[in-house]
Amino acid sequence: MYIRTCGVPPRNQAEHPDDEAGLKMPPGNDNCPDMSEAPDRYDVVVIGGGPAGVAAAIALAQTGANIALVARRAPYADNRTTALLGGSVDFLERLEVWPRCKDKAAALRTMRLVDDTGRLVRAPEVRFSCDEIGLDVFGYNIDNRSLMTALEERAAGLPGLTRFDDEAETISPEDAEIAIRTAEGKSLSAHLVIGADGRQSLCREAAGIEVRRRDLHQAALTFNVSHSRPHRNISTEFHTSQGPCVFVPLPGDRCSVVWVAAPKEAERLLALTDDELSMAAETQSHSILGRVHVEPGRHLFPLAIEQPWQFAKARVALVGEAAHVLPPIGAQGLNMGLRDAADIADIVGEAMRSAEDPGALQVLKRYGSARRADIASRTFAIDAANRSLLSDFLPMQTLRAAGLHLIGSIGPLRRLAMREGLAPSWRATKAFSGEADSRPRY
Repeated sequence: MYIRTCGVPPRNQAEHPDDEAGLKMPPGNDNCPDMSEAPDRYDVVVIGGGPAGVAAAIALAQTGANIALVARRAPYADNRTTALLGGSVDFLERLEVWPRCKDKAAALRTMRLVDDTGRLVRAPEVRFSCDEIGLDVFGYNIDNRSLMTALEERAAGLPGLTRFDDEAETISPEDAEIAIRTAEGKSLSAHLVIGADGRQSLCREAAGIEVRRRDLHQAALTFNVSHSRPHRNISTEFHTSQGPCVFVPLPGDRCSVVWVAAPKEAERLLALTDDELSMAAETQSHSILGRVHVEPGRHLFPLAIEQPWQFAKARVALVGEAAHVLPPIGAQGLNMGLRDAADIADIVGEAMRSAEDPGALQVLKRYGSARRADIASRTFAIDAANRSLLSDFLPMQTLRAAGLHLIGSIGPLRRLAMREGLAPSWRATKAFSGEADSRPRY
């Protein structure tokens, strides 16, 4: 007989003769009472329940690893959306998540960039079409609530994934393992912790990883609108002198809007009535969508760029906003977070098949190497694009206009820009099969 601890395989009676007979418990992946002072042991503990964290937990569980997810179940209280590009949708397909939410998403087939700065030197309109690079869609725009519901449903169905509806209170890296104590007093230990706990990451702090941060002196106002003309699956980004304002298709005659502006202007827009903001959005869109009506729910948040000096250290690997914070330009944030999740699952799965400790220094170095170039290049490109848009320096405006003109008029360059926008072509990735394996244990 054995006593089961949450998510841990049954203990062998011969190895644990102190287990009392008759205390067998049925298998399952729900929380169970803390029956002893000994911590529950896992291969990997994921801390943080946002999209990147839950996706990482699912991907790791599909490798056959024994996974715990520590995160409060909190339904999304807002109506924000995410544009999932190419590889992100493929990854969610492999996780068996995408079929659960695809019908809530709108296809993105054309991207328009419109210079609306009103400056003397202006860039021509640039239009990207997915069929030019042999794709049916660039990706899909979906509300975060539907995406999270699909992720949670999939996670709940994986026997190798134990969910603790709790939050981490202390994280203590040690030589051979890392100890976690939750707010409700649960003790866990693992060989590796995935820090998916956002900008104020406790995991990052516990690992002693410092962060570079730069305030952009901009804010983003997000809201959804309905409109009288069809969007035809075209996402239109208007470049203003304070930042981009993008209208991204949603199912039906609806769009999500991300309006980046100077903080005072963003606060002014936030304070408008629904009718006033509807008129402002219609004016900003140059009425390409006809009459615009703002739906309930607005959110305003300041913009910054944050990047840690390391992506993994002391048995902690960072994913999502714990690993990178970018402005909402080019729809890169969550797409990079999902690449974090895919890479850490591939690297951990390969390490365990080779009987390596998944939290060992050499494994963490592989993850850091896999993510560094992708994150650095995306951060640089987005920062440069944003700086060039905001610059009052005439030569910079001229350079920006010339660059967009070349992209718009030279086919091979335009197609290269489209492919690189979806995912870096140089990024070395393995196909994540999502299949469990019978591997040797370290």
